[in-house]
Amino acid sequence: MRRLAVVLAALLIAGCGGSPPVPASVVVGADAESVLLAHLYAAALRYYGSPAHVRDTPDPLGALDSGDVDVAPAFTGEVLTRFAPDSAARSAAQVYRAMIGALPEGLGAGDYADSTSDKPAVAVTTGTARDWQAGDVTALIERCAALTPGAAEGTRVPESFGTCTPRPAREFADAGALWAALRSGKVDIAWTSTAAPDFPEDLTMLSDRTALIRAENVVPVFRRNTLNQMQLRSLNELAGVLDTDALAQMRAAVAAGAEPGAVATAWLDANPLGH
Repeated sequence: MRRLAVVLAALLIAGCGGSPPVPASVVVGADAESVLLAHLYAAALRYYGSPAHVRDTPDPLGALDSGDVDVAPAFTGEVLTRFAPDSAARSAAQVYRAMIGALPEGLGAGDYADSTSDKPAVAVTTGTARDWQAGDVTALIERCAALTPGAAEGTRVPESFGTCTPRPAREFADAGALWAALRSGKVDIAWTSTAAPDFPEDLTMLSDRTALIRAENVVPVFRRNTLNQMQLRSLNELAGVLDTDALAQMRAAVAAGAEPGAVATAWLDANPLGH
């Protein structure tokens, strides 16, 4: 009996000293619009040693609820609109706080990237900006009724900004056609976004210093009780190094044919976390 006890103890010690189990890979959900951000978050998780991979899904936020993914890249305003469509929050901090309060039970969010925005924005020609003395969207309020907006197909266009509810935007097949229409005067304002790739240097994107248009900052949404502290740190540290210009440049690279995962990994190699 004593010999059996010794053998069992030896087996127990050997088992405790064996290789630890391989941690499960964190699943980051991505649709066509968020695939680059998904690869950035997956790369950030791997940066600190957590296995992670991207899974295509038509609705990353919905996939969180079903448990198909663990993390979903998102934008604060879009998440708030989904879960609290009547919220009046507009500024980045207000939208983030309201979004946190509106998340369904079981979901949480990491830090939002204060310097990474992809909110709707208005572009005008340099001549129009000069003639209207317009550097900010507030200059459009008094001209609201006369504005002739345009937008590329699929562009998010707010129904109103401030007290202005402009006429519906004329739709163009792509950004190139939109910019041509703006330059030719077929439209006098063009809806775009702050992180639009390859924004033309000869045009002017108006600022929105008073947050007339709802903020849209990059934020990771995740299933609660699925990520450890190091994994949460990985997601949050990405918010500290990513900015709008970098996102636009990476989007331009992907639009030119580069693979999103390779673009994300290369960018993170050049912009390491924790520095």
